[in-house]
Amino acid sequence: MPDGNTQQDATNRERTLVRYGIEESPDMDEAVPLGIQHLLAMFLSTVALPLVIASAIGVGAADTQFIIQMALLVAGVATIVQAYPIGPIGARLPIVMGTSAIFVSPLITVGTEFGLAAIFGAVIVASPIEVVIGYLYDDIRSLFPPLVTGIVVMLVGLTLIPIAIQYSAGTPGTEAFGSLENLGLATLVLLVALLVNQFFDGFLRSASVLVAVVVGYVAAIPLGLLDLSGVSAAGWFALPTPLAFGVEFEPSAILVVAFAYVITSMETIGDISGTTAAVDREPTTEETKGGLVADGVMSAFAGVFNAFPNTSFSQNVGLITFTGVASRFVVAIAGVFLVVLGFIPKVAEVVSAMPNPVLGGAAVVMFGMIISTGMRIIANGADLTQRNLTIIAVSIVLGVGVEWRADALAQLHPDVQILATSGLIMGGVTALLLNLILPEDIAPVGRGPVGEPVAGEDAEDALDD
Repeated sequence: MPDGNTQQDATNRERTLVRYGIEESPDMDEAVPLGIQHLLAMFLSTVALPLVIASAIGVGAADTQFIIQMALLVAGVATIVQAYPIGPIGARLPIVMGTSAIFVSPLITVGTEFGLAAIFGAVIVASPIEVVIGYLYDDIRSLFPPLVTGIVVMLVGLTLIPIAIQYSAGTPGTEAFGSLENLGLATLVLLVALLVNQFFDGFLRSASVLVAVVVGYVAAIPLGLLDLSGVSAAGWFALPTPLAFGVEFEPSAILVVAFAYVITSMETIGDISGTTAAVDREPTTEETKGGLVADGVMSAFAGVFNAFPNTSFSQNVGLITFTGVASRFVVAIAGVFLVVLGFIPKVAEVVSAMPNPVLGGAAVVMFGMIISTGMRIIANGADLTQRNLTIIAVSIVLGVGVEWRADALAQLHPDVQILATSGLIMGGVTALLLNLILPEDIAPVGRGPVGEPVAGEDAEDALDD
């Protein structure tokens, strides 16, 4: 017997452009291509982000390939669980999961200081944070308004800018670093991504960066920048090995990762709302709670199986809206394909062979989009009052500043350093505290309809004078 949500989805489908509701299943000849669309839309982010983290902390080629392989496997399992829950774990919605961009900068910080084992230890130990948020969301949501979460999401992208530029130039320490070939290849990838994103719609727009990377691979061949020799040596099948790198538990590392879990939970809540909006309804409490619990549990699962934390992917929410296919069965098919790819080392080896300039060009787009996402969160959910602009300014400057000049805090205790030099921690905590302390303004900064000054303008005029 269909539940209330199924009946509501069917009713809403009549007044929306939805072809298949959440509980409906297309025939396999239609469901499989639709599932592959979801796979392609999220593939690059899922594999590129582990590659960025592993490369930044000096992980060897073989281990990097293994981590990418595990990222695919875990993303597939997590996607299936979100679509078809295990008890309270899962939203029962068409949510595609993959490696979270929120964790890139924190994990690079932890990995550089303590190594891979500490990363996986922190990922596992801190994961219950998101489960707790799932159960307490209604009570604590006021602590994380769009102003605060938007600032932190912006900081994620801003603190990753140096990495994107470094990869665009090539491999540091080599003669070719900054060469015209490297910069030209990165620029080509960037331009292709921008053109596809701006002049195409639907699936191609969702997969614009993936299309650009494929073009980059092809262009790298005549430049001698693509080495696929490791692909032939890689196997066709390999079983996952739990805790292959061991685990270590560093308190400061756990705190850094725990804060990232808080932020990614807000992102997941937004994606859950976006998913149910496709069938013209709000998410239920059970769906939101189940989605957050799955985020936390599957991220712990990721840590055990040598992958980085997972979260919902916004680009796939957009794909649901465009295609009109909200079927969780279709998304589960994408999850099955991801699991299969996770058992094939050759796929991960092709990804790990990505030339640095190709990765750099793609990273400029991906990290830039993270910044714009944070800006959109603020623009849609917060007024630009003098108070809010002050919070944005101070939080961004401190967050970016400690990331780019970590040596300014070199005199602090090492355990305090790793917290204080994290842009997410410094900027996020600053935004959280200022939002709680500073009194609310009423009017936004700017001029009224008849040119009269409004809140904050006198201060600007004084500075100009």
